[in-house]
Amino acid sequence: MSKRKHPKLRQAAPPPTAAEELRPAPLQYPVWGREYIDAAAIAQMDNAMRLPISVSGALLPDAHVGYGLPIGGVLATDDTVIPFAVGVDIACRMRLSVYAAPPALIGQKRGQFERSLMEQTQFGMGAEWKGSRRAEHAVLDDPAWDATAFLRSLRDTAYAQLGTSGTGNHFVEWGTFSIKEADSQLGLEPGDYLALLSHSGSRAVGFKIANAYSQLAADLHPGLDKAVRHLAWLDLNREAGQEYWLSMELAGRFASANHNVIHRRVAGAVGLKEIAAVENHHNFAWRETLPNGRKVIVHRKGATPAGRGVMGIIPGSMGDAGYVIRGKGEPAALSSASHGAGRAMSRKAAINSITKTARDQYLRERGITLLGGGLDESPQAYKPVEAILGAQSDLVEVVGRFIPKLVRMADEPGDI
Repeated sequence: MSKRKHPKLRQAAPPPTAAEELRPAPLQYPVWGREYIDAAAIAQMDNAMRLPISVSGALLPDAHVGYGLPIGGVLATDDTVIPFAVGVDIACRMRLSVYAAPPALIGQKRGQFERSLMEQTQFGMGAEWKGSRRAEHAVLDDPAWDATAFLRSLRDTAYAQLGTSGTGNHFVEWGTFSIKEADSQLGLEPGDYLALLSHSGSRAVGFKIANAYSQLAADLHPGLDKAVRHLAWLDLNREAGQEYWLSMELAGRFASANHNVIHRRVAGAVGLKEIAAVENHHNFAWRETLPNGRKVIVHRKGATPAGRGVMGIIPGSMGDAGYVIRGKGEPAALSSASHGAGRAMSRKAAINSITKTARDQYLRERGITLLGGGLDESPQAYKPVEAILGAQSDLVEVVGRFIPKLVRMADEPGDI
């Protein structure tokens, strides 16, 4: 008689330890642009502020629901890092390159500029370069790849995907950058400049790091309340936390190199060399010191550093302006600002409610050509970027404005 295999009985989660018990009420935190934020995102932030490791936080006007911490959430913790509060696309970032050429050049050589985007970029979930098209960059020789067996296993993926972009809101676009006053930090005089703007991250490298360490964090905190199960943390005084931190920082350097390669290739295809650049990232954690001298780990998920004098980029959508900003270093916001306009509706809702005709008319009225792009990224799916900027005028000042003209995005929608 054969032995029958019985499924394992589901075991009840162990009760939380004293170190895992949530506060009875969330710590207070400031909210910018509350009228633009849905209740579910605020509820997520409330839960994050009940964690025993939380020290302070802030919610920015582009906020919407995410995994664990809402997009647009800023969270300071005590010597711990939360992989899901960093995010899945670790160190996703923006880069703007400015060129000493008139924006009218796009219209005069439209075919050449369109080909630069179509031939020198790769978009999609598994997008990669093959053979001689693979890029070389010093980041591939970074010694951190040899720090763990797990990172060694990601090096070939990094090589293949260097200089590529994902789905969803990742883009590379040509447009006009306008600045009204001379800016010594940028080294630019007032005027209109031809510019290239990109949004991409650490690709499969960051995704695999995030998944592996999020699962490890969850395994280390089996008794954590279900409401915050995606906010399990790693102790930075222990090996797992230190491994994640090293991996996260490597993913950050890889993401920066990714943009460097994209800009070098796309601009090179039209014979341009940049005269100024701005780059900033989100989905990351930083070691910082609060005004009272307390040392903390600041997570910015869909939020970007805005310390005094720190430059950054706040994009709108495929059909709207993006803005170069300079931070004011507001302590209450943990020296942070929004990373974009923020979604007004989910991807699924956008696909179900916005027609291709409506999207294309919006772009046509603004003289914008879209190469690829799913309906989930339609401009109508986003909050109005000027209103979002106005809601955080005490956090940043506007330095210049970017208007897209040729936009390249993935053909398939992002993760629904």
